[in-house]
Amino acid sequence: MNPLNSVAGAVTTGVVLALLLMLGIGPVQLNTLGLARWLHILSGITWIGLLYYFNVVQIPGLAAAAADKGGPGGAGVSKYIAPRALLWFRWSALATWLTGAWYLGKGFGNAFTLGNFGQDAYGLTIGIGAWLGTIMLFNVWVLIWPNQKKVLGIVPATDEQKARARRVATLASRTNFVLSIPMLACMGAAFHGATFGFAL
Repeated sequence: MNPLNSVAGAVTTGVVLALLLMLGIGPVQLNTLGLARWLHILSGITWIGLLYYFNVVQIPGLAAAAADKGGPGGAGVSKYIAPRALLWFRWSALATWLTGAWYLGKGFGNAFTLGNFGQDAYGLTIGIGAWLGTIMLFNVWVLIWPNQKKVLGIVPATDEQKARARRVATLASRTNFVLSIPMLACMGAAFHGATFGFAL
């Protein structure tokens, strides 16, 4: 049976391959900090990748489908793709936040107090990124998902409620799209020992 025939098989194959590579490289130890960072990056790529898909592909694509009066419309996307993408989206958002908190470990308080109010450059930079990620997580679970359930007909809503829900979900998603750019800059800068600059 080919593991590439299913998502679960492909994920399992990727994890096994990564572990074999880590073991084969040499004295690489898979400690809890390394595991936390790896899972944080993996879940973060899934979350932000889907965020970019929604904002760059799906939202404009559904708008174009709605405007095309003779076309097939967006019913297939709304019925089959969006619910599955939102499932991965919201749970990868939570996994990203939780693995980020795990990775920060004892530095969690330092990050969320912004390096104890600017005294520590790493804590300030990673803290800004962590706060932006926290706002984004809030938007996913409190604004985007409850409103998308109305838009997609998962929960009952009138046409007026669906229109309002679509607007709230879109604005929250666009806000996350915007916040993801400085959030990623902070995460990258903090990891490489800089504040808001990248060494060239």
